[in-house]
Amino acid sequence: MENPLAMLRVLVAEDEYFIAQDITNSLALLGATVVGPVSSGNKALRAIAELDIDAAVLDLNLEGTIDFAVADELTRRNLPFVFATGYDPAVIPPRFARIGLFEKPFDTAELARHLLDVMRDDPQPGASN
Repeated sequence: MENPLAMLRVLVAEDEYFIAQDITNSLALLGATVVGPVSSGNKALRAIAELDIDAAVLDLNLEGTIDFAVADELTRRNLPFVFATGYDPAVIPPRFARIGLFEKPFDTAELARHLLDVMRDDPQPGASN
C-alpha cells in the first residue's frame, strides 16, 4: 500500500508529550510530514501563518487554556482538521459540529485514519481562502 498521506504536512497541536508522540508516529506511518508537535495556541497559530500545512490535529486544551482561535484560523484557511481532547463534546461550539472529535484516551492510529478520510474529502488540501 502506498503511503496515503505522503507529501502532506500535518500540524499536531498537543501539549501532552506522550500523546503528541503517539499521534506523530501514527501520522508518520501513513506517510505524513508532521509539523510540530506544538504545545500552545500561539505556537499553533504561528505555524499556520508561517509554514505550509495541509491539515491539523488539535487538542482543545493547550497549556491549560481552552481557546478556539486555532480552530477558527484553520477553518478560515479551509484547512481540514480533527479535535483530539479529553473534554466533553458539549464544550465545542456549534460552528465546529462537523469537525471530527476524538475523546482521550483514543486510538491514535484510528485518529490518523480519520484524518486521512477528511483529507480524501478535500480534493485540494491546503487550499487557502
